[in-house]
Amino acid sequence: MSDTLNIGDFLQPVNRYMISEDEGYKDGQIGKKIVVYEDEELPDLRAADIVLLGCNEIRGNLQLHSKLSAPDTVRRQFYSLYQWHSDVNLVDIGNIIPGAGLNDTYAALKTVLSELTEAGKTVVILGGSHDLTLAQYHSYTSRNRIIEATCVDSLIDLSIESNNRSENFLMEMLTGEPNFIKHYNHIAFQSYYVHPHMLETMDKLRFDCIRVGHVKENIEEMEPVIRNSQLFSFDIAAIAHAFAPANQITPNGLTGEEACVLMRFAGLSPTISTIGIYGYVPEKDKDDLTAKQISHMLWYLVDGYSRGQREARLEEKDSFNEFHMAFAEIETVFLQSKKTGRWWMQLPDKKYIACSYKDYLLASSNEIPERWLRAQERE
Repeated sequence: MSDTLNIGDFLQPVNRYMISEDEGYKDGQIGKKIVVYEDEELPDLRAADIVLLGCNEIRGNLQLHSKLSAPDTVRRQFYSLYQWHSDVNLVDIGNIIPGAGLNDTYAALKTVLSELTEAGKTVVILGGSHDLTLAQYHSYTSRNRIIEATCVDSLIDLSIESNNRSENFLMEMLTGEPNFIKHYNHIAFQSYYVHPHMLETMDKLRFDCIRVGHVKENIEEMEPVIRNSQLFSFDIAAIAHAFAPANQITPNGLTGEEACVLMRFAGLSPTISTIGIYGYVPEKDKDDLTAKQISHMLWYLVDGYSRGQREARLEEKDSFNEFHMAFAEIETVFLQSKKTGRWWMQLPDKKYIACSYKDYLLASSNEIPERWLRAQERE
């Protein structure tokens, strides 16, 4: 892990005085347990499972600076929560030092993420504007890794006529060459903010866009959508204003509880290695309610991670119930985990993809699950 010590050049330590409102934390609170980079030397990261990383870069949203630090405001709330998951080692390595220009910050964030994920760590970025997702993405492209990506956002940031980087960054991510996106999921978009032609284009690319109403009606169906991803990006614009007052884009969206469920799904995923939470502007918040909401999302992410560590590998056949069946004259196999109850289904190439109990029921009724069809179309 010694190589990752080089990332210290891009980081500034956490100022405990900026995030702690009193003399310290109580026994059992996360702030008492978490290992924090607050001195001259970066903590030993070898035992770290989840690494917190702040990046308060907002120039991609055409804002020059913020008087308040979004990552530190979230830390203040997160540290005050009680730790229920002693099996998950948390380390906070402070904040990315802002670059002279926006691209310099991207490069610094990309470098730090590449080092940490290469070392097998799951990294949570506390943003910052949503365009920082690009740095997440390029931390994989720098190693020529082909990935699946999932964004949760009320908007689809493909506005090519906008000068606002946070409104058009998906264009580079999804269409840039060479491209390393195997598949892209967009969760909780709100139809009235999205041009119909944009959805048609996304569908032609075989990308999956799921509107907020469908998410709310079938939130358990989002677990297999998220499970196969490596990159997970969450814009607080997806959360209804009542639950996240700093979201002043739309009054509608996910409830606070639904946002926490999606973050737990991200924690459960065995493949997700970078998770970004973006769009939080403390000056627009009320009584730090949005910071509290994000802190609860982080808590559920850790909860999902803890539960996900108990999952068996697909090769461990004794840990799964195996169901052989045929639908539309196609033979396939479904696996159900005895530990977590989650499902997988086999494609014709014998590879397994994440699925749900609903997919199993459809196949049992001799219907082809849409998830199976979409996966085949992408092959």
